[in-house]
Amino acid sequence: MEEKVLRVSQNQLSGPIPLNIGRIQKLKRFDARYNFLTGTIPHSIGNLTGLTFLALGVNNFQGNIPSSLGHCQNLLTWGLSYNNLSGSIPPQVLALSSLSILLNLSSNCLTGELPVEVEILKNLGDLDVSTNKLSGLLPNSLGSCVRLEKLFLGGNLFEGPIPSSMSSLRGLAALDVSDNNLSGEIPEFLASFGALKYLNLSFNDFEGIIPSGGVFKNSSATFVEGNDKLCGGITELHLSRCNSEKSSNTSLRLKLVIVSVILGVTLIFLFLLIMLFRKKKEHQPTTTCAENSLLRLSYQSILRATNGFSTQNLVGLGSFGSVYRGILEETGEVIAVKVLNLLNHGASRSFLAECEVLKNIRHRNLVKLLTAVSGADYQGNDFKALVYEFMVNGSLEDWLHPPAGANEPETIRNLNLFQRLNVAIDVAHALEYLHHRSQILIIHCDLKPSNILLDAEMVAHISDFGLAKILSADRLNYSASQSSSLGLRGTIGYAPPCKCLYIYILECFALQLFLYVIFDELIVEYGMGSELSTKGDVYSYGILLLEMFTGKRPTDEKFKEGLSLHNFVKSALPDRVIEILDPILVEERVQQGTLKGKCLRNEIHLQCLNLIYEIGLICSAESPSARMDTSDAVTKLCSIKDKLYPTGLHHEFCNLNMLLNQRVITSF
Repeated sequence: MEEKVLRVSQNQLSGPIPLNIGRIQKLKRFDARYNFLTGTIPHSIGNLTGLTFLALGVNNFQGNIPSSLGHCQNLLTWGLSYNNLSGSIPPQVLALSSLSILLNLSSNCLTGELPVEVEILKNLGDLDVSTNKLSGLLPNSLGSCVRLEKLFLGGNLFEGPIPSSMSSLRGLAALDVSDNNLSGEIPEFLASFGALKYLNLSFNDFEGIIPSGGVFKNSSATFVEGNDKLCGGITELHLSRCNSEKSSNTSLRLKLVIVSVILGVTLIFLFLLIMLFRKKKEHQPTTTCAENSLLRLSYQSILRATNGFSTQNLVGLGSFGSVYRGILEETGEVIAVKVLNLLNHGASRSFLAECEVLKNIRHRNLVKLLTAVSGADYQGNDFKALVYEFMVNGSLEDWLHPPAGANEPETIRNLNLFQRLNVAIDVAHALEYLHHRSQILIIHCDLKPSNILLDAEMVAHISDFGLAKILSADRLNYSASQSSSLGLRGTIGYAPPCKCLYIYILECFALQLFLYVIFDELIVEYGMGSELSTKGDVYSYGILLLEMFTGKRPTDEKFKEGLSLHNFVKSALPDRVIEILDPILVEERVQQGTLKGKCLRNEIHLQCLNLIYEIGLICSAESPSARMDTSDAVTKLCSIKDKLYPTGLHHEFCNLNMLLNQRVITSF
């Protein structure tokens, strides 16, 4: 008998799956990927007991996964990735012992624990539940899936250690547990897996010595960044050296004798040296290296690196300070030096303590803080600076709004749609990390294009994170009549609404109390005496997203008399998207021929632009409670990118292209 197949993938289908789908009981293969199907997956689908292949990925399904799918006892391949499914994973669907090729539930909003019934999947080759909100411990029953070749658990909330039972998964070729809350030591048995060619343990809380054998000898196949308590390993992993256990007793005694002799000889000169240094200290600029545990550079070395803070090396000005390009004499390394605007003297210890915390924060979309400098300049004034890695492609501001005089063809820089979407996803990833995954909660308070920097590969990095907290004490101790609060709470246009009330409120306690009673939601978000909310960053991100795809600043001269960038976009949706699109992107579409006719790609393009603008509008809603969470923004933008560019449905930040190209069936 001929096999019954229903294949409707990569069409423009919308609406729900018919409830009577279960009446096609002889159906063997059902493929409806890459559409715009909505609603819930009908319970009657469980009547298709003859199914061997079910692929519903890259749609807009919502609700729970129906437990009736547990009746499909002949399934070999099953995928629901890139939807909006929620709830827990029904144990019944993990009890399908027939699954032997792929089970893909990635990029949804699934919650709860990974059911212990996963042990029934003894014949499964690929299991992918990444980019959800699963939590709890990894079940010991995972060790029963002895035929697994690829296991992707990244982007969830799993915690605890990697279970020892997973030592039985000797056929693993790829294992990804990144972006979770896993802890403990990295198991030694991973080094013995001969087939393992890709291992991603990054951004967890692993600790101890990293194994040295097997896959750990290949830095291009092993990723461990974001685990600050790890040490050892090959030098290419850039981990700190582990403390040696004990030094030889003989060697220790010898060192003590040598030190004692040297001290005895030099004691007579010590007093003279101290007096000499005290006299010189009165006439030289100082850098308090003794109290600065993270300091490696002095004011003098920074001065030389920037050629005396030459205007030719000035690359940026902001509310927090001036940024200079510098080259270190010792190593030739190119750095970025942010000289902070100081209003309050002192506070050196708190500054360095805050910098020590920021220095230990690592994420691929955050500008890396290399060190900090605190001391005095040649005039005796307090000097504080932060040293960052240098971003060769400048700021997003330079790309969206090139400065005057950059109109020659060789200097014009434009971002295409793909690059803008990548930047939007990069920034959302960074904010999601600062708000939810960092060791401490960090609220940026001044997110805008000039604070987003691009490296050589056009990957976006957020800068100035944490500076609001570092400088807040300095500026709060300064006279209110001489300082503006907007520098600490955002830039006009990107700061949440009603921020203009804030300066006046500071000057009148009675008015502050009155407004607190009437507008308590706004005061809680913006009041200097209250806890700052992550929702303020979300608002700034929403405005940034609208600016990136319209090409218009929120402070554009056309936005006055009640019209704002938010309202400008809102009034154009959904039918006039092209009218508000950045002309550069319109020209790109024309050149590619996607604005002519009613082809499928054109329709998908317009729908995705609508979705991007809608995310920007929700994020920039006036009420903080109505704004989208950064983790939801990441999920939605990644889904949009995969619909616009179907070939890029792999994990966004996996650099091992050869391995990812082996994932033939990626999004079901």
